[in-house]
Amino acid sequence: MATTNFSLLTDEQKTVWSRDIWKAARNYSFMNNFTGSGPNAMIQRITELTKTEKGDRAVITLVADLESDGIAGDNQLEGNEESIKAYDEVITIDQLRNANRSKGRMSDQRSIVKFRENSRDVLAYWLADRLDQMAFLTMSGVSYAFKNNGGAARPAGSQLQNLAFAASVTAPSANRHYQWDEGTKTLVASAPGSLVAGAIGTGDYASYAMLVEAKAIAKESYIRGIRGPGGDEMYHVFMTPTGMAKLKLDTDFLANVRNAGPRSKSNVLFSGSIPTIDGLVIHEYRHVYRNDADWNVPGQRIIFAGAQALGMADLGMPYWDEIDKDYKNQQGIAVGKICGLLKPQFPSQVSATTEDFGLMVIDTAI
Repeated sequence: MATTNFSLLTDEQKTVWSRDIWKAARNYSFMNNFTGSGPNAMIQRITELTKTEKGDRAVITLVADLESDGIAGDNQLEGNEESIKAYDEVITIDQLRNANRSKGRMSDQRSIVKFRENSRDVLAYWLADRLDQMAFLTMSGVSYAFKNNGGAARPAGSQLQNLAFAASVTAPSANRHYQWDEGTKTLVASAPGSLVAGAIGTGDYASYAMLVEAKAIAKESYIRGIRGPGGDEMYHVFMTPTGMAKLKLDTDFLANVRNAGPRSKSNVLFSGSIPTIDGLVIHEYRHVYRNDADWNVPGQRIIFAGAQALGMADLGMPYWDEIDKDYKNQQGIAVGKICGLLKPQFPSQVSATTEDFGLMVIDTAI
């Protein structure tokens, strides 16, 4: 009688499972909706290492606009050419791993095939979810030692802050960090690197007026938008579900969305679709950073993102390994991924200081 041992997988079979894991992980991943290989993507995905003097590294290149005013008339141009200023940002890479282990044949009470399928699903979701969490913490300028939801410290034993690229997380730069004051209808510049939004008070909720001013600041700060259909510039705005609920109660926002959309059930007010208004695509997502403990009132850190707001090193497929323990009574399955995240910074021509390249953050009450 022929028997099948599922632990004896060929390399090709493991590759298929690895691809299935990454396909499932990408389908689960929220931030995957915003990744692309070129500079017009909100999250620029680097899939190859670059040869440098220090070895193989994942590099994202930022090209600044030309600064000179050119040469007038027949004045000599040769010898007065302007050099293109480019800035290389190195994305540190590391591996993130997790595993499941069956307690044993008697406790499992299921076939080994079922354990492998269930393990694949939960590990794929775990991988996508942790990458999403770290992406929003990176853009928010918050250490991986903290949870996205509530601002509390992660449980003892969490190793996200030990990843090599965790040290690359930087606080919001001086001219990319604002707080919304609903009373004066203005965005107030926050203290550089501040994680305590002391100026936020009850009622400082996200509003249509905040969105209008934020877009103006983004354009005046040369935060490049994402080119959409027709060449129009678009920005992505991310806030917590509670923050979105507050925005939807703002009368000005309701009026503008209602008038901008078709008067039918396809209107975003009735369909639950993502609102797009005045070149802003507004998303709600549970992993947008919120702080319930350290700020004056519970608050959120809105991400206002243009092109190249985040760099992601995505090097190959996840690897999939299986082991047998206790004389093949217990099966263990592990998944790992080599990756890296970086919020690019560059010397701004507007402020003459080093600033976050493609985004700004806005702290509001929720």
